[in-house]
Amino acid sequence: MISSLWNKEKAAQLKGGLDELVYRSNLLGADRRVCNWGGGNTSMKTTEKDFRGRDVEVMWVKGSGSDLATMKAGNFTGLRLEDILPLMERDDMSDEEMVAYLSHCMIDSKHPRASIETLLHAFLPFKHVDHTHPDSIISLCCADNGKELAKEIFGDRFVWVPYVRPGFKLSKMIAEGVRNNPKAELVLMEKHGLVTWGETSEEAYNKTLAVINEATQFIESRVNEEKVFGGARYASLPQEERRSVLAEVMPLIRGAVSEGKRMILSYDDADDVLQFVNSRDAESLSQVGAACPDHLVHTKMVPLFVDWNPESKDVAALKEQLKSGIAAFKKEYEAYFERNKNEGDVMFEAAPRVILIPGIGMVNTGKSKAMANVSGALYHRAIAVMRGATALGNFVSLSENESYNVEYWPLELYKLTLAPAEAEFSRQVAFVTGGAGGIGSETCRRLASEGAHVVIADLNLEGARKVAAELNEKYGEGRAIAVKMDVTKEEEVQAAYAESALAFGGVDILVNNAGLATSSPFEETSLKEWNLNMNVLGTGYFLVAREAFKMMKEQSIGGNMVFIGSKNSVYAGKNATAYSAAKALEAHLARCIAAEGGALGIRVNTILPDAILQGSAIWNSSWRNERAAAYGIEPDQLEEYYRKRTTLLVNIYPKDIAEGVAFFASSRSAKTTGCMLTIDGGVPAAFTR
Repeated sequence: MISSLWNKEKAAQLKGGLDELVYRSNLLGADRRVCNWGGGNTSMKTTEKDFRGRDVEVMWVKGSGSDLATMKAGNFTGLRLEDILPLMERDDMSDEEMVAYLSHCMIDSKHPRASIETLLHAFLPFKHVDHTHPDSIISLCCADNGKELAKEIFGDRFVWVPYVRPGFKLSKMIAEGVRNNPKAELVLMEKHGLVTWGETSEEAYNKTLAVINEATQFIESRVNEEKVFGGARYASLPQEERRSVLAEVMPLIRGAVSEGKRMILSYDDADDVLQFVNSRDAESLSQVGAACPDHLVHTKMVPLFVDWNPESKDVAALKEQLKSGIAAFKKEYEAYFERNKNEGDVMFEAAPRVILIPGIGMVNTGKSKAMANVSGALYHRAIAVMRGATALGNFVSLSENESYNVEYWPLELYKLTLAPAEAEFSRQVAFVTGGAGGIGSETCRRLASEGAHVVIADLNLEGARKVAAELNEKYGEGRAIAVKMDVTKEEEVQAAYAESALAFGGVDILVNNAGLATSSPFEETSLKEWNLNMNVLGTGYFLVAREAFKMMKEQSIGGNMVFIGSKNSVYAGKNATAYSAAKALEAHLARCIAAEGGALGIRVNTILPDAILQGSAIWNSSWRNERAAAYGIEPDQLEEYYRKRTTLLVNIYPKDIAEGVAFFASSRSAKTTGCMLTIDGGVPAAFTR
C-alpha cells in the first residue's frame, strides 16, 4: 500500500500556486511505485498577470525531460488556456502541429517545452490533474481482462481508454470519456497509466493514492506467493558467490555491449529481481514486451534473458551463453529496426539494456552509471507490473510495431536531447592508485570533470572516501567509489579490480600513481630500503598494471595506462639509488606493456614529474628532510631550490601532472604509446636522450 507523504504543516507554509504544484509533484515522484523515473506529469490551472498586466487563465504543466521527484518551479511551463481550449473543436492534430501550436501558447518563451501530454491536462475541466504510472494500475491495464476487473474495483467511477499513443487523439478521448460519465473520478489508460484530479492540490494527491491503493488491495488479494511467476525454478546463489560471479563476467558483458560506444554497467540483486529471474515463467514473461511505453527508451522492448542453470556454478558456460546471447540479441534488434524503421530513423546501439541471469540477478547498461541505474529502476517497475498482471490474468503488451514507434518517437527522443553533451571521458572508467594523495586526487578531479567514472584506490581509505564524496557531490551519486588497496598485495589488487567491475563493469584508464620515496647514500642503502622501493614502485606497478591488462583484454575494447614515473626514471638522483632504480624499472615496464598491448588497443605511456611538493604524502614525510640534506639546504628552501634549477624557473603542481594524464588518456594521443612525457619545468640533467 502507498502511504501519504503529505505534510499539512509544510504545505501550509507554501506560497501557493506553482509552489504547491512542485510540492505535490515531488511527493508523487518520490515513490517509484506511483510514478516512473522521468515519467508522468502534473498540472494546475490558475490566474496570472500577462506582460501587459492583464489577468489570464494559465495552466502550469510539467516540462518535457524533467522528473517529478526532483523537478523545481523552473521545470514547469505556463500556457494560456484561452489559446488551447479551442483545439477541442478539432478532429485531429499531428504531433508536429501540436508542438508548434503549444509553443505559441507559452506565457514565457524561456520555459521548457511542454509535456507530450499537455492537452490531456488542458482538456479536463479540473484545477489540478495528475497523470501517473502506478504499478498496480498498470498491472490492471496490462492484464488481458483488465477492463472487466476494473468494473469490480471501481464500479462506474472510471473511464477506460483503449491504448493510443499520447497526443491530441488520446487527450480528446479522455476529455470526452470524462464528459460522458458524470460519475467519473479517474481514467484508466490501457497499457499506460492513470489520470486523477481534484479541486485542490491535496485533494488531487489524496485521490491518486486512494485509487492506487484500491487497485493494490484488489491485486494482493489474488496473489498466491508460491505461484508468482509460475513458482520458483532455481534458488539464488549466496550473496558472496553472486558477487564473485558478477565480478568475473561484468567485463565480458561490458565489452560485448560496448561496440561503437562504451557502456557503463550496474547490477541489481534485490529480492524482487531474484524472485523473477529464478522463476519458471521469467523467460517467457520477459519476452512479452514492455510494461509501459515510458520504459522503452531505457529498457528496449525486451531484455536479454540468459538461460543459465545457477546450480551448475559453471562460470565458463555462463560466459559463453552471455557472448552468444548478446550477439543474438544485437542481431535480432537490428532486424527489428529494419522491419519497423521510418524514414530518417537512426538506430540506437543494438545491445541489451537489461540482462537477466537466474541465480545472479540483473545487469543494466547505460551511457553512465546513473542511466544504467535508470534502466534497472524501470525494470523493477516492469517486474512489479508482471507480478500484478499475472495474478489477475495474462500479461499483455504493445505490438512490436507500436513498441518501435514509441521507442523511436520524436517527441520521446526530444527528451534525450536535453541531456548534457558527452565529454572526452564520458562512458569511461578510470582506476587511480594513490588516489587520495596530491597527484592522485587532482587526477581524479581532472578526469571526472570530463565525464569519467572513477575508482579511487589507496591505502588511506578515509582519504579516498573523502575524494569520492567530493566527486559524487559535484557530479552526481555513483560517479566515484573508494577502495582500500595495498599495491604490493596481489589479493588486494585483484579485489580492488573486482570492486571496479561490480561498480562500473570494468576499467578503461589506469593511472599507476601510488608510491613512496626514500633517500640515503648508496653504501648506507639497506636491503630493507631497497626491497621497500622495489615492492611498492616495481612489484606494485606490475601487479596493478597486470590486473588492468587482463581486464582490458577481457573487455576487448582497448584501454589506456598512464604510469607516474619520475625525473629519476632517466636521471641518476643523488643519494636515491633504490628510488631511482625502481623508477627506471617503472618506465621500462610501461614500454614492455605497450609493446604487448598495441595489438589489443591498449596504450601505455609514462609521465616524468619532478618535485611535486604540494599535497604530497611523500614530500610531507622524511623524504623532504632527506632531499634537503642531499643538497645541503634547509627543508623550507626546497621549493625555491627546485624552481631555480628548472630552465623555465617554475614550480610543478599536482594539477600539471593531472593535465598530462588527461592528455595521455584522451583521444588527442590516440596514436601514442610507449612514450615518456617530462613535466618538470625543464631540468637539463633529466632531458631524455
